[in-house]
Amino acid sequence: MSQGILRYLSSTIGRKYLMAISGLVWTLFVLTHMLGNLLIFAGSDLYNFYSYKLISNPLIYLAEAGLVLFIGLHATTGISLKLRNMRTKPSLYAVTPKSAKGASLSSKSMIWSGTITLVFLVLHLITFKYGTHYDTTVDGIQMRDIYKLVIECFAQPGYVAWYTFCLILVGLHLYHGVASSFQTLGISHPKFNSAIKGFGWAYSIVVAVGFLAVPFYVFFVKG
Repeated sequence: MSQGILRYLSSTIGRKYLMAISGLVWTLFVLTHMLGNLLIFAGSDLYNFYSYKLISNPLIYLAEAGLVLFIGLHATTGISLKLRNMRTKPSLYAVTPKSAKGASLSSKSMIWSGTITLVFLVLHLITFKYGTHYDTTVDGIQMRDIYKLVIECFAQPGYVAWYTFCLILVGLHLYHGVASSFQTLGISHPKFNSAIKGFGWAYSIVVAVGFLAVPFYVFFVKG
């Protein structure tokens, strides 16, 4: 039984399922993280208190381990599928199907947007999770002043430009990823495909704009 499952998961279809499921898990995480970031508009105390409650929860370590597992699974599976497609790519003289010619920019650039996003995530963690530690006190509780670090980082034009570039790529990656994940999981029908694509666009725009609202607010308003 276990060998059969392993054979299935190592097959092309199985790996696509793993890609879809792990991608959707991260899609939901990205949304919740974006919503949490928007608390910066409520002021430093509430933003810092939210961060404190989040990182002081003992379940945070389990959640972080799960997210690392899913992002690792998503990345390695995506790379393996890309390498397989390259090995089975038809010759230059073969006739390319019309559907392939009509592939969107987000579809063609998934491996690159995904790779840059992974680099961005690592650098983002280094900057904010392991970056400069400032202290503050909220309601008599001493905690990290993550608000001050955010203001400090997004006051730098170079960092805002890099962040904006990466979030545009994240949006493109989310758009194609959400739509293709539904298709892979069998949630696809000619009657609903346009609606699914529309949802993918709306979701990616909301997430990207939500994330970009913070650096733009800091740089143009607070700066």
